[in-house]
Amino acid sequence: MNIIKEWLRENRACNSGVKWFLSQNETDAAKIMLKLIECGRSEDSRWIMQKLITTKKQAVMIAVFAAECVLDIFEKKYPDDKRPRKAIDTAKEWIENPCIKTKDATAAAYAAYATYATAADAAASAAAAAAYAAYATAAYATAATAAAAADAAADAAAYATAATAADVAKKGIQLKIANYAIKVLGL
Repeated sequence: MNIIKEWLRENRACNSGVKWFLSQNETDAAKIMLKLIECGRSEDSRWIMQKLITTKKQAVMIAVFAAECVLDIFEKKYPDDKRPRKAIDTAKEWIENPCIKTKDATAAAYAAYATYATAADAAASAAAAAAYAAYATAAYATAATAAAAADAAADAAAYATAATAADVAKKGIQLKIANYAIKVLGL
């Protein structure tokens, strides 16, 4: 997909984002997402990805991938806390079989984890950067559906597990997640 100035305006891009877009020559959405990360504008890259997600399944898949990219960081710091892994596993179950049973399991996993995720090191700025896609997909999944619950669970897990990610690793994780999102979105 190509991004043009009109698309940015229709999607209410911020002025600084439009200005950046006009300052360069790329129009391919996938290349723009990666270019934005490389130049330190991961929030803008995340915004584009969010606008290109068209299904709940895409949102949950990207959120799960993002969470798994940083899960080891959390598990090293909190080896006895299995809540993030459970949230990821239940979101994966929903991806494979979006039915009432997996919806209920996902909602339960999220409910158990939500309190912890709020209080955990997730507030650190490293978490926001490392959980690149999870944050964006949670914003997309606003309806109270099984997918939204699964997405929110994966988002919470990704956000919390990313809290101790080193700044140097942020860009690598962001690029990895962006490349996966590009694949899922068929860009």
